Amino acid sequence: MRILVDADACPVKREIVEVAKEFTADVIMFIDTSHEINDGYSQVVTVDKGRDSVDIALANRVCKNDIVVTQDYGVATMALAKGAFPINQNGMVYNENNIDRLLFERHLSQELRRSGKRGSKTKKRSKEDNDKFRNAIRELAKETATYE
Repeated sequence: MRILVDADACPVKREIVEVAKEFTADVIMFIDTSHEINDGYSQVVTVDKGRDSVDIALANRVCKNDIVVTQDYGVATMALAKGAFPINQNGMVYNENNIDRLLFERHLSQELRRSGKRGSKTKKRSKEDNDKFRNAIRELAKETATYE
């Protein structure tokens, strides 16, 4: 089992490693040169700083049945197309039933921003948010372990 992480802005790296150790899963963290990770467990792939460079590197390495942690709907879409299991930092598992709606909502949000309108502020992360993610990725890891 592998867990690939879009790690540049990922707030749950510690939780990912914790669950990976439970399942003896490999973790690959993808970052650009403006970040640094050394958790003693994960393999770290560092790519040039550039628009979507981390996303492209991660998408190129995704295999069937991998777990992919990302906030990016485009990365999630590519992971789904390769038979992987994408999940976001809040524990929402992306799937064929929700990805089209999420992509459409992202499009609408981009249109609003272009027209000068602003969205709501993101609330600060809590311990409960991290616990919810940890439980969700643990359940996903249990499910994907059955595919190996």
